[in-house]
Amino acid sequence: MKMPVPDAGVLARRAEIAAELQRILPPDAMGRRVIVETTELAPYESDGLTAYRQPPMIVVLPETAAEVGCVLRFCRDAGVKVVPRGAGTSLSGGALPLADGVLVAMGRFNRILDIDLHNRCVVAQPGVTNLAITESVRGRGFYYAPDPSSQIACTIGGNVAENSGGVHCLKYGLTTNNVLGVEMVLMSGEIVRLGGKHLDAGGLDLLGVVTGSEGLLGVITEVTVRILTKQATAQALLIGFPTLESAGSCVAAIIGAGIIPGGMEMMDKPATQAAEDFVHAGYPADAAALLIVELDGPAPEVTALVERVGRLATEVGATSIRASRDEAERLRFWAGRKAAFPAVGRISPDYYCMDGTIPRHRLPLVLGRIAEMSGRYGLRVANVFHAGDGNLHPLILYDANAAGELDKAEAFGSEILKLCVEVGGVLTGEHGVGVEKRDLMGVMFNDEDLNQQQRLKCAFDPDGLLNPGKVYPILHRCAELGRVHVHRGQTRFPDLPRF
Repeated sequence: MKMPVPDAGVLARRAEIAAELQRILPPDAMGRRVIVETTELAPYESDGLTAYRQPPMIVVLPETAAEVGCVLRFCRDAGVKVVPRGAGTSLSGGALPLADGVLVAMGRFNRILDIDLHNRCVVAQPGVTNLAITESVRGRGFYYAPDPSSQIACTIGGNVAENSGGVHCLKYGLTTNNVLGVEMVLMSGEIVRLGGKHLDAGGLDLLGVVTGSEGLLGVITEVTVRILTKQATAQALLIGFPTLESAGSCVAAIIGAGIIPGGMEMMDKPATQAAEDFVHAGYPADAAALLIVELDGPAPEVTALVERVGRLATEVGATSIRASRDEAERLRFWAGRKAAFPAVGRISPDYYCMDGTIPRHRLPLVLGRIAEMSGRYGLRVANVFHAGDGNLHPLILYDANAAGELDKAEAFGSEILKLCVEVGGVLTGEHGVGVEKRDLMGVMFNDEDLNQQQRLKCAFDPDGLLNPGKVYPILHRCAELGRVHVHRGQTRFPDLPRF
């Protein structure tokens, strides 16, 4: 899709804005920090939701919170929209640029500032990758618990923006359960600190508000996270089942028995086969569903729990049970699951990665309905999900070069998300709303719900300049939200270019 060429007035306006930003962020030893050339803007035109692309007007590369403050203050005074961006791994279009907006790229915020083992926390800049935090403390017997599949690339700032999870979130929580504090720059340029190294902050839970806010409230410039001591023992079970329903029953049986695994993941046969061909993790080839259950803790406790889970799995019809014999094999079991997304990329030209959450007991019903939809749309699906907390990641396989297949994949995905809400779940578990689920927010919330959420945004960003076009299907001016009711149809969002 060829983007329209800006007219002379737009180009002049861009030149004025770029000149002021270059004054704020002059070149340094690493090069220019204000990017305006078309070819250099191209790497920023999309995030992980690659079906949508839009080159930004300008990209800036600040290095300190003070510089971020100066950029935001100028943009506020000039009425210029701003989109924060980390590593660009968002799968919901959360970092999609705007043609008339400045993209604030946080790649230079890449240092770990403090490792405080006494208080069991790490202070890091937002551009530090998720895995790098664990690597920084692994040698001292600690680790950072949330572990998204993209942890080698995704950054801690983006994790906070999306409230990311991972395969171990069942026992150890999402990002919101592991973040102690943030430093954040408001659109006014003011630098604020929420929380810190202490366990809980008094007053309003502003840290909880910011975590998962998708860049709509401020630009995060520092994050303090909780680190945990590594468990004495961890052992993973690979359990094969003849049906998805029996695997779902095993999940319910394990949780019902009062067992909380360190991680519990499920994959269907297409996902399992793709992961096995890619990683050679030793997954059973004949299983219709595969469950990975990890138990951790003191060695005697783990031994007892492994035996109990094995018995529960046998009772619901497991066809194979295999326990990891050492740490290398445990990591290999997980390597297949964490490589599931790239593995599926080897068997399909394109795939659309969904993210919705359902009550665990509705899993058999939802999987059955997804299979029915797959036949109706004529598109294959590989199912990968966090079984313990009901967070589904169906991967809809399609070919973007085949006419109409992207439209079908999006319609299929929309139907899955509506089903999640229908059975008592929610639109997202960890990928966020972004632009992907924006127009489905009305399925889960009524007008007053959405207006109230926007009133909160107005408290942080009264001019609506931070990441507009994301999350809310209709954007209202803050003054409008003081009225009793605002009717639908007052949208200010143009259609986004899609590839």
